Amino acid sequence: MSKVRVHNFHISLDGYGAGETVTLDKPIGDAGGLFAPFDGRFIEGVDAVDAPITLDRALTTTWGQGIGAEIMGRGKFGPQEGEWPDDGWRGWWGEEPPFRTPVVVLTHYAREPLHFDNGTSFHFMDATPKEALARAQELADGKDVRIGGGPSTIRQFLAADLVDFMHLVTVPITLGTGVLLWEGLDGIQDRFTVESTASASGLTHQFWNRATND
Repeated sequence: MSKVRVHNFHISLDGYGAGETVTLDKPIGDAGGLFAPFDGRFIEGVDAVDAPITLDRALTTTWGQGIGAEIMGRGKFGPQEGEWPDDGWRGWWGEEPPFRTPVVVLTHYAREPLHFDNGTSFHFMDATPKEALARAQELADGKDVRIGGGPSTIRQFLAADLVDFMHLVTVPITLGTGVLLWEGLDGIQDRFTVESTASASGLTHQFWNRATND
């Protein structure tokens, strides 16, 4: 049975996962420090980069393993709000998005799908978490579905009890403002078993697996 997974999601010590306002120059608002230590090259695998394999980098590689589709919020796709402008925007990643799978983008505004030569496609939906997940599972063809963020999107899927696994990375900074991951999720830890490990870089990795009754 396919799982719903969150990977490499960075949060601050005070629980923020993004800044309040996304702009073209600031894709996660005033929270760029969250990703200062992140080597995103390793989502391609440890053999794709000529660099030492550290704990942080090794864990980054699980991002794409067994994933057949992603779900993301509109802010992760782009900075626009309201009706889609006719500006040719195709996402932050140019013509080679890293996903290489179908991606469901949650938005209140309809738009035709976008397709890329490397296998990435974006499908725009005005849907509840359950409806979006059903569509993503169709597109994933039996593989797992990744909830890609931002924090508001992950929070919605946690509130709907649809997440099976999370890899959270706590970065040793405080932001004081932005978008909180845990808002309204009191007691959420009771649904999961949680393991954590710290790396030499100062990051803390947490692995949240849905609890079973076994």
